[in-house]
Amino acid sequence: MVFHFQPRLFSTLRNYTKQQFYAVMAGLIVGIVALPLAIAFGIASGVTPEKGLYTAIIAGFIVSFFGGSKVQIGGPTGAFIVIVYGIVQQYGMTGLAIATIIAGFMLIAMSSGGKTAR
Repeated sequence: MVFHFQPRLFSTLRNYTKQQFYAVMAGLIVGIVALPLAIAFGIASGVTPEKGLYTAIIAGFIVSFFGGSKVQIGGPTGAFIVIVYGIVQQYGMTGLAIATIIAGFMLIAMSSGGKTAR
């Protein structure tokens, strides 16, 4: 069984228009505005502000690279602060990293593998 994967970003960049470029610029502006939010999430989760910032930047690149849609929104939400804070307080940063990896594997296992429902 051959698994062929090509991130949506590669196919989208081939046919970029001026309007799409403006949309990307709007997305970058939203990302810049979201940086203070990421810092606040880091503080509220019980870690340093830098870790919240690093997480937002790295996660943003990962979501944009592997994203399935050019209009996909990926970012932190306030509801996760309670969950992340609890994990960090009880299990530390190592426990948070392990929980994140397990959640990623669960998402992959439950995905449709790129196939749509019939």
